[in-house]
Amino acid sequence: MSSPCSILECGTTDDRHFEMDDYAGTLARWCPGCGDHAILTAVHRLLATEQLKPENTVFVSGIGCSSRFPHYVETYGFHGIHGRALPIATGVKLSRPELDVFVTMGDGDCCSIGAGHWIHAIRYNIDMTVLLLDNNIYGLTKKQTSPTTPQGLITNTQTKGSFLPPLDPLQTTLGVTNASFVAQTADWMPSHLAATLQAAKEHKGFSFVRILQRCPVFTPDVFTQAIKDPNVTDILTHDDGIQDASTERIYKSHLFHDPSNIDEARRLAGGDRTRVGLFFRNESFPRYEELRQVPKRTPEEKIAFINAELDRHAV
Repeated sequence: MSSPCSILECGTTDDRHFEMDDYAGTLARWCPGCGDHAILTAVHRLLATEQLKPENTVFVSGIGCSSRFPHYVETYGFHGIHGRALPIATGVKLSRPELDVFVTMGDGDCCSIGAGHWIHAIRYNIDMTVLLLDNNIYGLTKKQTSPTTPQGLITNTQTKGSFLPPLDPLQTTLGVTNASFVAQTADWMPSHLAATLQAAKEHKGFSFVRILQRCPVFTPDVFTQAIKDPNVTDILTHDDGIQDASTERIYKSHLFHDPSNIDEARRLAGGDRTRVGLFFRNESFPRYEELRQVPKRTPEEKIAFINAELDRHAV
């Protein structure tokens, strides 16, 4: 459990101003060229832009390269176990709804062992910002096939090539009842990445952002075409979408898409084209933390409640 104690001192007031460096935790240990570095910088920028108080901000992760995020952000953090970031974050938000909760997961962490939690977290629509860092491979465990690995890609667990077509996280999320915010961006598009994170943070509900993320060691060629040729990427544009003029100047293929149209969002999420932007948003859907009111208790009352529960199950 990490904490922001190095930033904070007793008696500080709300007139504190935080710079990006104030949110920097320990030195990131990702490989050189890893897309996670760009994502971390974008997150630090978001925290500074929003002036989120470190003591009121929590980063929750599971297991994987992406899940080292809580160590690199000087806020509160919980580095959980594989696939379990979302239920932990749900518990945090239900207990402390006033906190700003972020979740970072990899494609294996979220879409494989954590898939059941992922589906129900979408349905709960709890107010949190969820980042899926998708490099199409299990990186930390050294090139195992993940649910999003392209069919035919040779890995250490499927040496003749991945057998199955990849799972599409966007289509999956858009197919779940109560999905309220679904977007896609990429680590090599820093301006668009920052704008997408900003929109996700401002959304009231479960903000799901899939970030296409380079792994220079195990999937160095997966996103090569999209990186080198702007013409293969479509930018979703709309007055209610992601606003990023600089990216729109670089990428000439624009698709006008109303993010309130979920049927069109599902259609656009499929296919061979790389598409970035806001696929769907609806803030009218109910949020679980509002429907399920958790009684407020003092720390002493919480400890007494836990002890009573333990005693009740004692043999």
